[in-house]
Amino acid sequence: MIDLLKKLMLTPSVSGREDKIREVIKSQVSPYVDEVITDPVGNLIAHKKGNGKKIMFCAHMDEIGFFVTYITDKGFIKISPVGGVNLTSASFTEVISENGVDGVIVPEKSEDTLKAESMYIDIGARTKKQAESKVSLGDFFVVKPSIKKLMNQRYVGRPFDDRVGCAILIEALKEVKTDNDLYFVFSIQEEVGGRGAKPVTYTVRPDIGIALDVTGTGDKPGATPLAIELGKGCAIKLKDSSVICAPSLVKDMQRIAKENGIKYQNEVLPYGGTDTAGIQVTAGGCLAGAISIPSAYIHSSVEMIDMVDVKEAVKLTVSLANNL
Repeated sequence: MIDLLKKLMLTPSVSGREDKIREVIKSQVSPYVDEVITDPVGNLIAHKKGNGKKIMFCAHMDEIGFFVTYITDKGFIKISPVGGVNLTSASFTEVISENGVDGVIVPEKSEDTLKAESMYIDIGARTKKQAESKVSLGDFFVVKPSIKKLMNQRYVGRPFDDRVGCAILIEALKEVKTDNDLYFVFSIQEEVGGRGAKPVTYTVRPDIGIALDVTGTGDKPGATPLAIELGKGCAIKLKDSSVICAPSLVKDMQRIAKENGIKYQNEVLPYGGTDTAGIQVTAGGCLAGAISIPSAYIHSSVEMIDMVDVKEAVKLTVSLANNL
């Protein structure tokens, strides 16, 4: 799993530029499914054919980052954020472009409230011409990806959101044994409004749709009070600010988790949203739910997960695919 996470996490792909990560994922899933399709907007659909219920699992493959908007005469690169970037966390960190150009992101001056328009990327260029030889308008940068083991089974790095969900789906595909008709989807542009989940749900028309994504935890100093902790198991979503999950599906997920000895937590999130919302209300709607992976410091350069939760999420995904 760690080797797989490294392959996924060390491939930068912001929202709208998922080509490279899609090819990595495609190479991983192809041996385990009957067909792999890229839809017109760029979602990757791995289809394992069956005659039972049509179940769609969905994890987004995009990440937050920055687009290049302007290059100054001195060769400094002005940027616009893509998705919910934590500017405080991003400040004074190393970044890398889609073409492998290294740099650092810096605020023009210290402010109580950082603004994207007052930040720039320095790649070491002395002139605009030098910078333009390496970087073009519309290129993207991301905070440099990383993954590092800490104590116990905890790992820190980025972007666990949501490459960890993609890794879970890939691992689950290796283990599922069912007659259900399974669609494992790796969606685009979740970070900018869940734009990939809606068209792919319209195409697949699942009976049941389950998103996999990270969720916040309440076990760190200053965190929003939440009944979610690292290392206590994956989470079954009841609601967040964008969706109320189907009660009957939630009960089935809880039952199947208990029957298979899977550690889980119930998630009631007072903020945020995932692809679950788009899946629930597209093409006449379907039963929709989510498996969430507890993560501390989401959208920062030091996102943290516990492998206990990841392994339980794999077990739950396999059990749901086999038993729903």
